[in-house]
Amino acid sequence: MSEQKYTVDARGEQCPIPVVKTKKVLDGIRGDAEITVLVDNETAVQNLTRMGKHAGAEVSSVKKSDKEFHVIMKVRDRQPDETSVSEEVKCIPDVKGDFVIAVDTATMGRGNDELGKVLMKGFIFAVTQLETLPETILFYNGGATLTTEGSDSLEDIKSLEAQGVTIKTCGTCLNYYGLTDKLEVGEVTNMYDITETLAKAGKVVKP
Repeated sequence: MSEQKYTVDARGEQCPIPVVKTKKVLDGIRGDAEITVLVDNETAVQNLTRMGKHAGAEVSSVKKSDKEFHVIMKVRDRQPDETSVSEEVKCIPDVKGDFVIAVDTATMGRGNDELGKVLMKGFIFAVTQLETLPETILFYNGGATLTTEGSDSLEDIKSLEAQGVTIKTCGTCLNYYGLTDKLEVGEVTNMYDITETLAKAGKVVKP
């Protein structure tokens, strides 16, 4: 059976409506399918992401504009007994915590750079799986390459942005690496803002 594709338009709806509408479609799926949910706020993205992951779907999201977000759920070989229709729908107002992640390199740890790249990609993916998301992620020096064209982590970083995480990349760093026109996610920032963001954070995590 070929992959089925569905679109759920939940723009203008408040929680739990986007989740309820999507669950209704998800619970009726058999086999492989992709559901694209259109919403207009970050909280809906967060709740849909939680529901989709709980249901065993592969979930990604992207911020199209300040009032348009797409949440994509992919399910594989879903069977008739895989249903969560009776489960209670829970709405969580916000799942961001008072901490900032500072990424200053495209690799994680010291030793082998190729291994470091794999570890960094895994780290950023792991951030998308946290119960409590960071308030902001700062990318500077070599870390600036992760938010630009060709980065293996773009999908995960875009998903974090769609869930309300502020993504900021150092403008001086982009210019130094010749990537000023290659930024794919988030906004350009400066050293004053980076310093202020770090100073105000309840906790700073540095991979």
